[in-house]
Amino acid sequence: MALSLADLLSTQALHLQNLGSSRTPLAAAIDWVAVTELENPQSFLSGGELVLTTGARQSTADAQRSFVRQIKRAGAVGIGFGIGFEHAAVPPALIAEANRWAVPVVEVPYSTPFIAIGKLVADARSSDHYTKLERLLREHQVLARALLTGGGLPALLKKLSSMVAADVAVTQYGGEVAATSVGAEPSEGAWHAVALSTGKRDASTLWLRNPFQDDGIVDYARGLISIELNNLVQRRQSARQIAGQVIADIVRGTLEPADSAARLENLGIAPAAKNFVLIVSADEGKFPTLATISLPAGLETAVAATVSSDGRHELLLVVPTQAGDPAVLGRALSHQMHNVGIIAPVGIGGAYSQANGLRWSYFEAREAASRGMEVNVPERLSLTSLLLASEDVPMADMASEALGPLTAFDAAHGAELVDTLETYLRLNGSVAAVAEALALHRNTVRYRLTQIAELTGYDPALTPDRVQLWLALAVRRLSPPA
Repeated sequence: MALSLADLLSTQALHLQNLGSSRTPLAAAIDWVAVTELENPQSFLSGGELVLTTGARQSTADAQRSFVRQIKRAGAVGIGFGIGFEHAAVPPALIAEANRWAVPVVEVPYSTPFIAIGKLVADARSSDHYTKLERLLREHQVLARALLTGGGLPALLKKLSSMVAADVAVTQYGGEVAATSVGAEPSEGAWHAVALSTGKRDASTLWLRNPFQDDGIVDYARGLISIELNNLVQRRQSARQIAGQVIADIVRGTLEPADSAARLENLGIAPAAKNFVLIVSADEGKFPTLATISLPAGLETAVAATVSSDGRHELLLVVPTQAGDPAVLGRALSHQMHNVGIIAPVGIGGAYSQANGLRWSYFEAREAASRGMEVNVPERLSLTSLLLASEDVPMADMASEALGPLTAFDAAHGAELVDTLETYLRLNGSVAAVAEALALHRNTVRYRLTQIAELTGYDPALTPDRVQLWLALAVRRLSPPA
């Protein structure tokens, strides 16, 4: 460890003598030894030095007192005054001024070369540095071993926490990834933030609770954590794509029941247990974030999947019912989305078992999300969801057959027949309400309704035909991924 003036005074071979007051501190570590004969060496000192001088420029009491004041201002730990050169003894004015400012003064006899003192201090500093370096290398190995032997990020953080003597946490995408204490909730002030470089816009941060100790290990840990976060993102993305392929097949109803059950079990979903679906959609630009975002606390047991088709980009979570209240978990997911700039409604499906129950929950969640609130809980079992979930009812074909002529006419003539039909059904068949909502004349609304009846063969004014058109529009809105 670094030497102090007390250590030097106790080294008998140096024959040093303390001339300072008994109140003068001698325990401060000496960072370096500076030899100078300048009248004012302050600008050449950085603090922590033992200043050695023979007093060649200190022929007057004023010069001696001034020298002491400069040493004090520079933050040096003391003065070593060499006698037998310019001065037979340490000048009384220098000692008096040093005692006044509590600056230690050590007499260095003629027989003791300054280089002997400098070598002792340098060797001690070098040994101290080497010891710290050895310890740092050992800590590097401990952190790397914790990460690579299967413990992952939690094991690494646990080791790092013991090294810095403080709680640590890692956040990514605005949410906690791992922490050494439950409910850490890092924040500026009480915690120190260290930005992590992952090459992604994920706001990854390493947090250390103040106060903490750091001898250089935090920088090394920062690099390891950045690598592991990148690996986590890649694994997360791949796992969600694989799960998305399986769930898309189940939602489309293309698998046999036994095959569906086997694939769900491979994903970690127990077919016999009840699960509900949470669903969030994002545009194409936000989908990469949606595909890799960490899940909030409470959803660790959920199976996450990404489905991207027909312009829809969805993150859906299959959550076991024992995970907690669906509405609470939905709000946590919504909050996580907001943290990363994705403003989209969260849809919640009902809790059912088996593959067909998963299909029902999926369509209920899709239908719930269409209501547009931040979190949308499922209502009573929807006829549309049940029909869509049924493998035997060709709902998509029915919707395409009923609405195909309207969408083709709108595309060819720049018309708005589909929008008019949706508004008419939403407003319970009131021509006056539709005219007001779309800023049209009532006769224009009636003319468009006539066109709809002629093109589709279904008259919106008749209840059976209106139900058919309403189902077609609902299926068009909630159609399963291709």
